Amino acid sequence: MAEFLAAPQEAVIGRLALADAKGAVEAEQLGAWAEEVEILRKVLVGLEGTLFLEFDVPRLGSRLDAALVSGAAVFPIEFKCGERRFTTDAYNQVWDYALDLKNFHRASHAAPIFPILVATRATDGATEWQPSHDDGVRPPRRATPTELRMAIDDAIAQADGPPLDGDAWGRSAYQPTPTIIEAARALYTRHTVDAITRNDAGAKNLQVTSGRVEEIIEGSRARHEKAIVFVTGVPGAGKTLVGLNVATRRRTFGDARAVFLSGNGPLVAVLQEALTRDEFCRQHGATRKGVIRQQVKPFIQNVQHFRDDGVRTSAPPYDHVVIFDEAQRA
Repeated sequence: MAEFLAAPQEAVIGRLALADAKGAVEAEQLGAWAEEVEILRKVLVGLEGTLFLEFDVPRLGSRLDAALVSGAAVFPIEFKCGERRFTTDAYNQVWDYALDLKNFHRASHAAPIFPILVATRATDGATEWQPSHDDGVRPPRRATPTELRMAIDDAIAQADGPPLDGDAWGRSAYQPTPTIIEAARALYTRHTVDAITRNDAGAKNLQVTSGRVEEIIEGSRARHEKAIVFVTGVPGAGKTLVGLNVATRRRTFGDARAVFLSGNGPLVAVLQEALTRDEFCRQHGATRKGVIRQQVKPFIQNVQHFRDDGVRTSAPPYDHVVIFDEAQRA
């Protein structure tokens, strides 16, 4: 925190621009960073903790404008620069970021999480935190720039648990919680999504192929070996379905956890959205779609994010079985 407060604003923005994976940064983004940095430099004076700007949740591609670790609390902060209203989309966005941390970031599993939405031109925000949900995540608090410090101080006073090591928190790895894994398996087991189930292969052929892949996995696990398996077939033969079935079946096998990765970004989006909508309709809208989408993320992911996480850390991946679909696109 001290390094951030002492650094010139231009130096902070320069480091953000250099770290941006997209290359050339547009003027609008530079302006937003400048406004965010100016607000945070005023708000965080005298506060103990660690600040991360443009923090990527490992493996998920979720990028938080700011993540603050102070005391026992974690604060995902989303800025909407120039906004005079707290929109529902922005509110749900920061809530989903908080759930991503809780469900997939190992150091955040047990931490109380307080998401904050800041609309920089708004005049009135919330005056108190709503009660925590069972998972330890508070519903987001709406705050103006002048109310942001009050929201942080209130949360720190309410947060239970030992103080967090900010540096260790920032280095922590991707790891889904057991509850989200079980929910993912249950969701996939009862899906009725035509886009996933339709294929030109018979059930017998799919069963034989999936069974053989399972045999290779079990043999490799028993002998402490590594194996690579190639599943081939014409379009529509069911290759993707074989991969999805293997990934979801093995989510609870402690020493052979699996993930389905695709280099086809639109396919990942379609699969995740199809399963989310299917469950949303089944529940007749009783559960927010963002919460349901959390259950899909453990086993359907983008291979580029898997690659980026492998570059970021030297630790082995959480998963023991990695299924690449359309891997050449990476």
